[in-house]
Parts: sequence; C-alpha cells; structure tokens
Amino acid sequence: MGNPKGFIEVKRKEAGNRPVEERISDYGDVEQTLNTDDRILQASRCMDCGVPFCHWGCPVGSRMPEWQDAVYRGDWKEASDILHLTNDFPEFTGRVCPAPCEKSCVLAIQNEAVTIRENEVAVIEKAFDMGYIVPRPPEKRTGKKVAVVGSGPAGLSVAVRLNRFGHTVTLFEKENKAGGLLRYGIPDFKLNKNIIDRRIQLLEEEGLVIKTNTLIGKDITAQNLLETFDAVCLAVGVMQPRDLQIEGRGLEGIHFAMDYLTQQNRAIAGESIPDNERIFVKNKNVIVLGGGDTGSDCVGTAVRQGAKSLIQIEILPKPPETRQKDNPWPFWPVILKTTTSHEEGCKRYWSLGTKRFTGLNGIVNRIEAVELDWKKGDKNQLIMSEKSGSIKTFEADMVFLALGFTRPVYKGLLEQLNMDSDEKGNIKVNDSFETNRSKIFAVGDAVSGPGLVVKAIASGQQAANHIHRVLLAG
Repeated sequence: MGNPKGFIEVKRKEAGNRPVEERISDYGDVEQTLNTDDRILQASRCMDCGVPFCHWGCPVGSRMPEWQDAVYRGDWKEASDILHLTNDFPEFTGRVCPAPCEKSCVLAIQNEAVTIRENEVAVIEKAFDMGYIVPRPPEKRTGKKVAVVGSGPAGLSVAVRLNRFGHTVTLFEKENKAGGLLRYGIPDFKLNKNIIDRRIQLLEEEGLVIKTNTLIGKDITAQNLLETFDAVCLAVGVMQPRDLQIEGRGLEGIHFAMDYLTQQNRAIAGESIPDNERIFVKNKNVIVLGGGDTGSDCVGTAVRQGAKSLIQIEILPKPPETRQKDNPWPFWPVILKTTTSHEEGCKRYWSLGTKRFTGLNGIVNRIEAVELDWKKGDKNQLIMSEKSGSIKTFEADMVFLALGFTRPVYKGLLEQLNMDSDEKGNIKVNDSFETNRSKIFAVGDAVSGPGLVVKAIASGQQAANHIHRVLLAG
C-alpha cells in the first residue's frame, strides 16, 4: 500500500459518461476515460483493510490490493501481470462487470468504494498501449486435442487456459465471429467489438484454432467430435428464452429481446439484414418487459433508433434506494439500479404483471397489465397477488420480452450427446465439470444458469484445470 492515507485524502472520482444528447446519436462508448494522474490517485485509495473483502467478492479472486498498489506506483506492467494471474480478459470485465468487488470493498460501507472496475480498464488499456500484452504460446505441445463448443466468455476462458497448458485446442462457434453474447448480446455502446477482435487475434497467435460458422450437431456430428478429440468441453450457454404465453402473443411486433439486440449488433458490424426482417423502432411506442440488464440494453438501443416513447415494466416490486438491514455489507446490495440507458429516456414501472396483448390487423397495439401486491411468506419468500380492478393499458407498437433465459437449447448437439440435466434444465456436472458422458465436460451458464460474465470466466478457468489433469492422467 503506497499511501496509507489515500482513502482519507482522496475522494472517489469516477470517469463519468458522455453527455446524453451526444451519446444517443451513436453507438460509441458511453463511458469516458479518466486522466492518468487522477487514475493513480484513485488507486491510492485502496486501504490496508486487513481482510480484502473485494477479493472475496470477485468470482475470479482478483488480487485487488496488489494491483492497485502497482498502479499507484505507476508500474502498469506489474499491475497487468497480477490482473492476468486470475483473469484472462480484464478488458471485458472492466467494461461490463457490475463489480461485486466494489460492493464488498470496505470503503463501500460509506458508499466510497475504490473505483476497481474503472482502474481495471485503465490497467489493461495501458498494458496494450505500452506493448506488454503479447502472445504467450506454449513452449511445447502435449499431443492431446480438445474441442470447446461455444466461444462466449466461458468457452474462451477454458480454451485459452488449455491452449497455454500445451494442448491443441479447437474452439467452435456457430456464428461468423467468435465472442458469443459478448459480441452479439451486449450493445456496442457498452462493449466495442474491436476490444473482442483484439483479444481473439492474440489468442490465434498463441495457437488457438477457432472455427466459426460451424454448428456442432449439424455441420459436425457429436459422434465425429468424440472420435476426433481427446476431450470435449460444452460452453453453449443458456439460449432458451423465457416466453410469455398470454393472449395475443402471436401478434406481429412482439420479439425476444436478444433477437433485437443481436440484430442491431450485426447491423453495426456491417452485416446485411433484409428489410422484412429488420427490427427497427423509429417513431414507435416501445415497451420492454423485464427490468434487468437485457431490458436496459433494449432501452438504450431503442433510444438510439429513435423510439417515440419507451416504457420498461418489471413484475417484481421496486427495490429500495439504499441497503436494508437484512441486506448488509459486504453482500451484494439489493437496491434500485439506474443504468446509463435509463438516464437516456425511459419510464419505468414495477409490480406490474402483463395479462394480454391486443392488436389491430394482426399487429400489436396495446398491452394490458395488472398491479401486483407482494408480501413475504412464512419462509421469507415473496408471494404475489393481483390487485382487483387495477388493470392498466399501454400503447405499444413494439414489445420486447427481456424475461431472461430458462435453460440450454437441447435440440441438436445436447440431444445427440444424451446429456443429463439438473432440476433447472441445465447440463448436469460433478465438481470436476464432468458430465454423464466420458471425456465430455461443461462450463459456464449451461451449467449454472444465466450469470455474470466474470462468473463464466471463473467457471472456464476452473474447468480447464480439471480437464488438464484428466488429459495428463489419460
């Protein structure tokens, strides 16, 4: 710790965001960059707290105090080296992670946590700019071949680790570029896709083989995969969206949120999309059902497309603005979250349950919702009831269902492999990420359900260690 009084002498300072009126006209980064001197001062705020709860709160176990100290001393290479010990992709997590480390920072008790996430981005960008990030191919190969199916954060993580262990790894991706939902699910204003391309190029230079436009289970059969590789790791994610089967669901103009976000990302990347398939909301009344990050991303995208009005509806009650007694530090704060997309223009409703869609000439034009009462039951669970006579009607030219995902898609590969599933429908694995089939492993959301990017990375790292041991033993 370079400055033992840093947290006393220096106040928390965030980089802030571009002005709303400027950023809504493009898909460039919303977040700005703090100058180097201020960033070093922010790193100096990391205190000698004795027990680094930030480390406990981080799924990959990032060693925050160590690399914050390196930043304070201006040693960007050391800071980058420490970061990469636990996280292969700090340029991703530094941009899209909700930073559980900051929520558990000791200074968060006074709402003055160290700016860990922003500091992380600063470190990795400095490291790239100064030439510290270079390919790290293995010195020798083991002769073992591994197939990783899916190139999202979990698949990338397990692939990069196994490749560096010396195994020959082939990463299969059904889309035309690697990255999974990092590329196709997260808007460019949160994660510019050049950041992904930069890392992918580095991994290929390390010897990782990436095959895109390849749907395993169709283009290559599951049996062929098992005959060709010594181990297979499934990182297929949870891509079955939760639907809302109510009256009027079949009307035109109702879309799954991820279809909308993916299409816009493709359009920005220059892909041609037929006019009759384009989901565009200019001058339309838009309603987003679902109050999470995916719903927020729909809001930000719709703002940039020129929506006439925007409403986001959440079925759950409105969270409190501050921590409650039953939600103490250092646990994740269950509080109201207002994103940059919300700031750009959106009316939000809570405790509303959508009852039906109505339409005109086969196209949605309204939704009907009912107000809900939420009470805690005997076991502290939330119990929902409808308020009699509380129907609300909203105009809707376009509706996006951002209701989350339920399980992996089993049709195709997982059916061919006869994968066992758990009670939630996810791929069932043991503590070593092994499935019910010999030499087949599974990682990430496909195992644990929808989660954070940083948790998917952690899962991939842990699985890589187990797969490595199995391959060496075999």
